[in-house]
Amino acid sequence: MNIFKFLISSIILFYFSVAANAEKIVYIDMDKIMQISKAGKTAIEKINKQKKKDINKFRKIEEDLKAQEIDLINKKNVLSSEEFNKKIESLTKKINDYRKLRQEAIDSSTKNRLNASADFANKIKPILAEYAGENNIDMVIQKKNIIMGKSNLDITNEILKIVDNKINNLKID
Repeated sequence: MNIFKFLISSIILFYFSVAANAEKIVYIDMDKIMQISKAGKTAIEKINKQKKKDINKFRKIEEDLKAQEIDLINKKNVLSSEEFNKKIESLTKKINDYRKLRQEAIDSSTKNRLNASADFANKIKPILAEYAGENNIDMVIQKKNIIMGKSNLDITNEILKIVDNKINNLKID
Protein backbone atom coordinates (compact mmCIF):
# COMPACT_ATOMS: atom_id res chain seq x y z
CA MET A 1 0.00 0.00 0.00
CA ASN A 2 2.90 2.37 0.79
CA ILE A 3 4.41 1.75 -2.63
CA PHE A 4 1.07 2.59 -4.24
CA LYS A 5 0.86 5.85 -2.26
CA PHE A 6 4.45 6.69 -3.17
CA LEU A 7 3.80 5.99 -6.84
CA ILE A 8 0.65 8.12 -6.91
CA SER A 9 2.36 10.99 -5.09
CA SER A 10 5.36 10.75 -7.42
CA ILE A 11 3.09 10.88 -10.47
CA ILE A 12 1.19 13.86 -9.08
CA LEU A 13 4.43 15.64 -8.20
CA PHE A 14 5.84 14.93 -11.63
CA TYR A 15 2.63 16.09 -13.35
CA PHE A 16 2.54 19.42 -11.53
CA SER A 17 6.23 20.04 -12.01
CA VAL A 18 5.94 19.35 -15.74
CA ALA A 19 2.74 21.36 -15.97
CA ALA A 20 4.38 24.34 -14.31
CA ASN A 21 7.39 23.83 -16.62
CA ALA A 22 9.45 25.97 -14.26
CA GLU A 23 11.37 23.26 -12.47
CA LYS A 24 14.37 21.38 -13.74
CA ILE A 25 14.34 17.75 -12.61
CA VAL A 26 17.17 15.30 -13.16
CA TYR A 27 17.89 11.79 -11.94
CA ILE A 28 20.91 9.87 -10.74
CA ASP A 29 21.81 6.20 -10.33
CA MET A 30 23.27 6.14 -6.81
CA ASP A 31 23.90 2.38 -6.88
CA LYS A 32 25.98 2.72 -10.05
CA ILE A 33 28.04 5.52 -8.53
CA MET A 34 28.62 3.48 -5.35
CA GLN A 35 29.77 0.47 -7.40
CA ILE A 36 31.86 2.29 -10.03
CA SER A 37 33.45 5.16 -8.11
CA LYS A 38 36.98 4.66 -6.82
CA ALA A 39 35.98 5.01 -3.16
CA GLY A 40 32.92 2.79 -3.60
CA LYS A 41 34.89 0.07 -5.36
CA THR A 42 37.55 0.11 -2.66
CA ALA A 43 34.98 -0.16 0.13
CA ILE A 44 33.11 -2.98 -1.61
CA GLU A 45 36.36 -4.85 -2.28
CA LYS A 46 37.37 -4.61 1.41
CA ILE A 47 34.00 -5.88 2.53
CA ASN A 48 34.00 -8.73 0.00
CA LYS A 49 37.58 -9.70 0.91
CA GLN A 50 36.61 -10.00 4.58
CA LYS A 51 33.51 -11.96 3.60
CA LYS A 52 35.62 -14.46 1.61
CA LYS A 53 37.99 -14.88 4.57
CA ASP A 54 35.03 -15.55 6.84
CA ILE A 55 33.54 -18.07 4.39
CA ASN A 56 36.83 -19.99 4.21
CA LYS A 57 37.21 -19.91 8.00
CA PHE A 58 33.68 -21.17 8.54
CA ARG A 59 34.03 -23.85 5.88
CA LYS A 60 37.03 -25.26 7.78
CA ILE A 61 35.15 -25.15 11.07
CA GLU A 62 32.17 -26.93 9.48
CA GLU A 63 34.40 -29.65 8.08
CA ASP A 64 36.01 -30.13 11.49
CA LEU A 65 32.62 -30.32 13.23
CA LYS A 66 31.33 -32.84 10.66
CA ALA A 67 34.45 -34.96 11.15
CA GLN A 68 33.95 -34.87 14.92
CA GLU A 69 30.31 -35.89 14.46
CA ILE A 70 31.22 -38.82 12.19
CA ASP A 71 33.94 -39.89 14.62
CA LEU A 72 31.49 -39.75 17.52
CA ILE A 73 28.87 -41.75 15.62
CA ASN A 74 31.49 -44.39 14.78
CA LYS A 75 32.46 -44.65 18.47
CA LYS A 76 28.87 -44.83 19.72
CA ASN A 77 28.96 -48.59 20.35
CA VAL A 78 32.42 -48.45 21.96
CA LEU A 79 31.75 -45.61 24.41
CA SER A 80 29.62 -45.87 27.51
CA SER A 81 26.31 -44.04 27.24
CA GLU A 82 27.45 -41.51 29.86
CA GLU A 83 30.67 -40.75 28.01
CA PHE A 84 28.81 -40.65 24.68
CA ASN A 85 26.30 -38.14 26.09
CA LYS A 86 29.13 -35.93 27.41
CA LYS A 87 30.77 -35.91 23.99
CA ILE A 88 27.41 -35.13 22.35
CA GLU A 89 26.93 -32.18 24.72
CA SER A 90 30.44 -30.97 23.96
CA LEU A 91 29.87 -31.23 20.22
CA THR A 92 26.50 -29.48 20.55
CA LYS A 93 28.18 -26.63 22.43
CA LYS A 94 30.81 -26.33 19.69
CA ILE A 95 28.08 -26.23 17.04
CA ASN A 96 26.20 -23.52 18.93
CA ASP A 97 29.41 -21.50 19.34
CA TYR A 98 30.06 -21.88 15.61
CA ARG A 99 26.55 -20.65 14.76
CA LYS A 100 26.95 -17.67 17.07
CA LEU A 101 30.36 -16.79 15.58
CA ARG A 102 28.98 -17.11 12.05
CA GLN A 103 25.99 -14.88 12.85
CA GLU A 104 28.33 -12.27 14.35
CA ALA A 105 30.39 -12.29 11.14
CA ILE A 106 27.24 -11.88 9.03
CA ASP A 107 26.06 -9.03 11.25
CA SER A 108 29.47 -7.37 11.02
CA SER A 109 29.47 -7.61 7.23
CA THR A 110 25.98 -6.15 7.06
CA LYS A 111 26.98 -3.35 9.43
CA ASN A 112 30.05 -2.55 7.32
CA ARG A 113 27.95 -2.34 4.14
CA LEU A 114 25.44 -0.06 5.86
CA ASN A 115 28.21 2.14 7.27
CA ALA A 116 29.82 2.49 3.84
CA SER A 117 26.45 3.35 2.27
CA ALA A 118 25.65 5.90 4.97
CA ASP A 119 29.09 7.50 4.68
CA PHE A 120 28.68 7.61 0.89
CA ALA A 121 25.26 9.28 1.22
CA ASN A 122 26.66 11.87 3.64
CA LYS A 123 29.58 12.68 1.38
CA ILE A 124 27.61 12.86 -1.86
CA LYS A 125 24.83 15.17 -0.57
CA PRO A 126 27.00 18.32 -0.60
CA ILE A 127 28.32 17.37 -4.04
CA LEU A 128 24.77 17.05 -5.37
CA ALA A 129 23.72 20.29 -3.69
CA GLU A 130 26.64 22.17 -5.23
CA TYR A 131 26.01 20.64 -8.66
CA ALA A 132 22.29 21.45 -8.46
CA GLY A 133 23.05 25.05 -7.51
CA GLU A 134 25.53 25.53 -10.33
CA ASN A 135 23.20 24.01 -12.93
CA ASN A 136 19.87 25.49 -11.75
CA ILE A 137 18.47 22.09 -10.87
CA ASP A 138 15.37 22.08 -8.68
CA MET A 139 15.13 18.37 -7.94
CA VAL A 140 17.38 15.29 -8.09
CA ILE A 141 15.61 11.94 -8.00
CA GLN A 142 17.10 8.47 -7.67
CA LYS A 143 16.90 6.48 -10.87
CA LYS A 144 15.39 3.46 -9.12
CA ASN A 145 12.27 5.56 -8.35
CA ILE A 146 11.70 6.49 -12.00
CA ILE A 147 9.59 4.46 -14.35
CA MET A 148 10.55 6.37 -17.46
CA GLY A 149 12.67 9.42 -18.19
CA LYS A 150 14.71 11.01 -20.92
CA SER A 151 18.32 9.89 -20.93
CA ASN A 152 19.54 13.49 -21.16
CA LEU A 153 18.16 14.03 -17.62
CA ASP A 154 20.53 11.38 -16.22
CA ILE A 155 23.45 13.10 -14.46
CA THR A 156 25.06 9.90 -13.14
CA ASN A 157 28.22 10.07 -15.26
CA GLU A 158 28.80 13.75 -14.50
CA ILE A 159 28.42 13.18 -10.76
CA LEU A 160 30.63 10.08 -10.98
CA LYS A 161 33.51 12.21 -12.26
CA ILE A 162 33.04 14.71 -9.43
CA VAL A 163 32.78 11.93 -6.83
CA ASP A 164 36.02 10.35 -8.04
CA ASN A 165 37.77 13.70 -7.61
CA LYS A 166 36.29 14.60 -4.22
CA ILE A 167 35.70 11.34 -2.32
CA ASN A 168 38.81 9.29 -1.65
CA ASN A 169 37.56 6.71 0.80
CA LEU A 170 34.48 5.56 2.68
CA LYS A 171 34.19 4.70 6.35
CA ILE A 172 33.46 1.00 6.66
CA ASP A 173 33.50 0.33 10.39
